[in-house]
Amino acid sequence: MNKEIPVYVFMGFLGSGKTRFAKETLIDRSFTDGQKTLLLVCEDGEEEYDIEALAKKNIFVEFITEETLNAENLLNISARVKPELVMIEYNGMWELDRIFNIRVPKGWTVVQVLSFVDASTFDVYISNMKKIIMDQLKNADMIIFNRCDENTKKAEYRRSIRAVNRRAQVIFENKDGVADADEEEAELPFDTDGPLITFDEEDFGLFYIDAADNPDKYLGKKIKFKAMVHKPSTYGANEFVPGRFAMTCCAADVAFVGFKCYYGGAKSLKDRDWVIVEGTIEKEFYPEFEGDGPVIYADSVSKTSPASEELVYFNY
Repeated sequence: MNKEIPVYVFMGFLGSGKTRFAKETLIDRSFTDGQKTLLLVCEDGEEEYDIEALAKKNIFVEFITEETLNAENLLNISARVKPELVMIEYNGMWELDRIFNIRVPKGWTVVQVLSFVDASTFDVYISNMKKIIMDQLKNADMIIFNRCDENTKKAEYRRSIRAVNRRAQVIFENKDGVADADEEEAELPFDTDGPLITFDEEDFGLFYIDAADNPDKYLGKKIKFKAMVHKPSTYGANEFVPGRFAMTCCAADVAFVGFKCYYGGAKSLKDRDWVIVEGTIEKEFYPEFEGDGPVIYADSVSKTSPASEELVYFNY
């Protein structure tokens, strides 16, 4: 059997803080613990590595271009260095499919993908490079917003990311590099403590994010809301998804979001019907959540008029 060689991938645009984080992790925090480490660098950043200092710590740097990012070159480098650990500082302007679909040396196993974001330029990149930055956010296990200040829309960014990536841990760092303590979320515009949870139709996105993040908070509670019907082909006759089309981080990135609903009369419903759902929230395992998520056991589902706005958002 081949020994597993853990691979860590750092993503982000030039100046997003990848190199600084890598240097601090490799040198200051002794992350590698003396293991022979291969550091693949795919761009010339604003900060440079001290190759000699890294070599003294058993860390060996190799620079990769778009032309040399191929299976043959990686196999040759791996055979020459014989690493026990691999770290890849990936170029934020390259397609992610190249690194994730390439045939890597035997034993190489990606264990964590980190995406770095300069909070001061995030909105600009979202407006001008939607697909590239969204690919990075969707594929990350951890997302680090750095250079944050009092104007950073932390809660909004966190909710938007939750809509497209359930598993990622989101961290915000101040300009001095210190991570913020978990910030308080803004108060929800609806009551979750009363005998019946109801909310305005435009607040469905906020309900979806909060319930997905905190399923126990809603467990066993009654709910009533307006939604559109979606009937996935894999669902049974008594199952459907009442949800809404939601705008995520990108202005052009729209996704249908909602939770599975069990209802005896679901077979009479059609895709894109508008309904009022009344029922009880429970929870069950969701593969996409990698854990438990909310489900709804409906007592009644009645057809109604469409919502005044087709899209919902994840901000207040």
